[in-house]
Amino acid sequence: MDLVVLEPLKGRHCAECRQGPLTMHLLEFNAPVCLDCADLAHLVYLPRGSASLTRRAREASSLSAVVVRFNRRRRRYERQGLLVEETALARAESACLADAEARSRRRKRDAVRRAAEDIRFTAVLGAEILRLFPGCPPARAQDIAVHASVRGSGRVGRTTAGRSLEEGAVTAAVRASVRHLDTAYDTLLTAGVARHEARARVATVIDEVLAAWRTRP
Repeated sequence: MDLVVLEPLKGRHCAECRQGPLTMHLLEFNAPVCLDCADLAHLVYLPRGSASLTRRAREASSLSAVVVRFNRRRRRYERQGLLVEETALARAESACLADAEARSRRRKRDAVRRAAEDIRFTAVLGAEILRLFPGCPPARAQDIAVHASVRGSGRVGRTTAGRSLEEGAVTAAVRASVRHLDTAYDTLLTAGVARHEARARVATVIDEVLAAWRTRP
């Protein structure tokens, strides 16, 4: 059974040594006893907040105590932290630090891997754009692929269809590029034209550009 140490809401004095007011105490026979008299003064306080650190410190400490405080609004005692041996806390902190360093290294490896995957996919997407639209300038196809495949952008290149290089998704990426760069679409939006109306006005121009790009130069 856990030893329980209280954080009193008001000043209490030790029933044995009369020391006080106490910041923490045990209850023995309903009387407050300070940590010195309870032979717990050698323990150090670990506030709640890190489940991993708390678990490791508790496992490494031959003696520990749960620290609680009464919540008047909820009318219950709530855990505030743990008293553990200082050496146990030091070992737990070292273990957690090692874990953090391992996670940091893993994140860096994952970032490198994702960057390499993105480069490969962008190249594949660019090649697929040129296959479907051989008249598209190669530099433009590359720009479209880069724009459409930015990780976390939510653009068509990041969708399931886009990652699978479905023709409809690839065409949608090319169409979006033409809409913004080769038509007056953005100017219409700036002038207050509704999006659907603006798209309708530039649809013919987009179709003409795509038709030209589908033919080899």
